[in-house]
Amino acid sequence: MDTHSILATVQDLVDLAPRATGTPGGERAAAYVADRFTRAGLSDVHEMHVPSYAWRATRCHLTVADEDVACAPVLHSALRATDAVGTLLDTPVTAPLIDVGTAVGEHDVTGRIVLFDLTFDMTTAHLLPLAEWLHDPGRRMLRREVLSSRNPYVTNLSRVARDAARGGAVGIVGVLKDYPESLSYHNEYYRRTLLELPGAWVTRLGGATVRAAMRKADRAGQPATATLDLAAEREAVTSRTVIGVLPGRSTETVMVQSHHDSIGPGAVEDGTGTAEVIALAEHFGARAATGEVREKTLLFVTFDTHFTGYQAHQEFARRYALDPDSPYDLVLNLTVEHVGLRAVASEKGDGFATTGQTEPRGIFENLSPRLAWHLARGLRRHGLAGTTLLNARPLEWGRLGIPTDASFSLVSGVPVVSLISGPLYLYADADDMSKVDVDQLLPVARYFADVVDRVDSVRGSRIGWLPRGVRRRLPRGRW
Repeated sequence: MDTHSILATVQDLVDLAPRATGTPGGERAAAYVADRFTRAGLSDVHEMHVPSYAWRATRCHLTVADEDVACAPVLHSALRATDAVGTLLDTPVTAPLIDVGTAVGEHDVTGRIVLFDLTFDMTTAHLLPLAEWLHDPGRRMLRREVLSSRNPYVTNLSRVARDAARGGAVGIVGVLKDYPESLSYHNEYYRRTLLELPGAWVTRLGGATVRAAMRKADRAGQPATATLDLAAEREAVTSRTVIGVLPGRSTETVMVQSHHDSIGPGAVEDGTGTAEVIALAEHFGARAATGEVREKTLLFVTFDTHFTGYQAHQEFARRYALDPDSPYDLVLNLTVEHVGLRAVASEKGDGFATTGQTEPRGIFENLSPRLAWHLARGLRRHGLAGTTLLNARPLEWGRLGIPTDASFSLVSGVPVVSLISGPLYLYADADDMSKVDVDQLLPVARYFADVVDRVDSVRGSRIGWLPRGVRRRLPRGRW
């Protein structure tokens, strides 16, 4: 493993972007990973095909008081059912605007288009109650501006959209007030809340324009009227998750995963994660080629459907974690996501400026105390600065899991070690090669290779914090 080859893999994946589920780019990305797995010496390299959906807007315009306001569609909006396909909406919606701030609350939104401010609701500090160990030489993570920085995943979008629909609204317009002056915010599909109403994003300045028009109309004694013209379609597509195997002496299996799909360039999300999985496959494949035989089987997986509902993740968990006839006895899941630099809004507010430092990240784990201590020591040994070890043990009891792609493994009873970070640019077209934390690519790969080696001689029933007998009695597969 070396930095240059891992970085070259990230570049290859960016060159295939966008790698969205059900698109030519997504198919090429899956084929690329399969080819790399095969050349790494893995066996039974194949794609797991699972039905999913592709949402797209063919038209998105916003007019307020006869003035055009630049906008972009709220992805996965105008969706009345989880399995809806075909034309979702092709008729403009015209209605009075109502400004609800950050929450619908007690506002009467009946027959109105709701204007709201998108808020990023989780800061770095929110994860501190789960912190077990912090490797932070120079104490960079503990600075106030870093602890208060917010990730773009946990937002008020679902809450506002749900309450607006229940209140009888006819559309939503979200203001990206805490974002650079950009419309390239590509929200995920939040599968627990359908975005039933048509929606559009406007920038901070666009929101100011809309609110100025509303104030002007209010002074004239009449409501400001907006027209949201969104044409949206959704089609059933086939997702392509890539799987490769390095057999061991036993069926006890360590799984190494990320996801290869993306909406934009997807350098950090998740070109870096996929490149790490490929690097680890090549590392252990090369060792196997010298005659090394491991005790445990290694399963390398890059998922699809990260942005379209996690259908592949759920099906994989059903087939290989929950099914008693699974060919793999999954005893550990290792997930790598987002090896990126920290970035903030530029001084002019028109883009993202990298700080040159690692984006603060966490590693969720629910391993035995001895293995957890090994994980903590490994942070210093491999130089994973800016990384916090996070206690996932309380989270495996419920259905919400953890905010990473390892969540479905966790709630299926598989112990996890899952690296994640939430840089501000994660859902933006600005997620390009300049955001990759190049100096951390190799340390992260070595860290996870070390974990694989450490657990190879550990009995599978002793890897997790909970005894396997207790873990299997808990309700599983609830998502």
